[in-house]
Amino acid sequence: MRTIKGPAIFLAQFAADAAPHDSLSAIARWAAGHGYKGVQLPSWDKRLFDLALAAESRTYCDEVHCVLRGAGLQLTELSTHLQGQLVAVHPAYDPAFDGFAAPEVRGSPAARQAWAVEQMQLAARASANLGLSAHATFSGALAWPYLYPWPQRPAGLVEAAFDELAKRWTPILDAFDAAGVDVAYEIHPGEDLHDGVTFEMFLDRVGNHKRCNILYDPSHFLLQQLDYLAFLDIYRERIRMFHAKDAEFRPSGRQGVYSGYQPWAERAGRFRSLGDGQVDFGAIFSKLSQYGFDGWAVLEWECCIKDSEQGAAEGAAFIERHIINVAGRAFDDFAASGVNAETNRKLLGLG
Repeated sequence: MRTIKGPAIFLAQFAADAAPHDSLSAIARWAAGHGYKGVQLPSWDKRLFDLALAAESRTYCDEVHCVLRGAGLQLTELSTHLQGQLVAVHPAYDPAFDGFAAPEVRGSPAARQAWAVEQMQLAARASANLGLSAHATFSGALAWPYLYPWPQRPAGLVEAAFDELAKRWTPILDAFDAAGVDVAYEIHPGEDLHDGVTFEMFLDRVGNHKRCNILYDPSHFLLQQLDYLAFLDIYRERIRMFHAKDAEFRPSGRQGVYSGYQPWAERAGRFRSLGDGQVDFGAIFSKLSQYGFDGWAVLEWECCIKDSEQGAAEGAAFIERHIINVAGRAFDDFAASGVNAETNRKLLGLG
């Protein structure tokens, strides 16, 4: 058993053009002021971080650490959620996802994908230069438009999609292996890796690659009505990261999981600020501690009701309350009788 580190906060949803969210030094002081001890950095946001420079310059990486240490913070991981998404994009989503890419590759799916692969390779080197052991990302998706199809899917369509997904990711996983860094895919609707079965399909195709791992976010599982506690039992050896994000699912006679194209506030399933939803975080922290997860509990704030500042302020204290300082001795040690191996054999009637 191990004690989870935290609280930490993912800064993607908080970065902005106005102070204190417009520079690494300012947002670091803001996060520390709310009680956070670590930050997870979005690698695409140059207001906070320069990925290409971090991949080439250890001096720059030292400066990043210095800024964070000055605020009393640690760097937990880098994220390439947006770049990872672009490793595999179905043509139906080309216009929507083009905005994630550098301006010079927009409008060209092939150039955009090559740029995304290069970004992932930069992230591997940057993570190594920063002394990090894991990296957060998305898998992208080729089969997602056919999740619940009519007419039925042609035979072999999903298998072909996962074969191609694995083909694109295997060299990236190898680059992260060379850097000594795990890739933690956020298992997320909209991605081809959106539940345990799809993760297994992918893992099999990348040859059980040791760098192919999981970012665990229970909110996505609650909205799918997947048993998010059993998921920990099944995949605990592959879980490298934990996003503490809440959600609620309140189906009615009018809508359920698919939510009838409603805006977030009107959906049966919606994300909530930490502590306002239905996720059993007490059980999650217990299982992660029991299974020896020694990573960070990282707040990811997404809520259609509560303001982000309030969510951030409340989130650190919520995580702090749920972190379990694991026991250093058994609770019944006081009753130990001090018997030895010979006595044990006598107790068993063996001599």
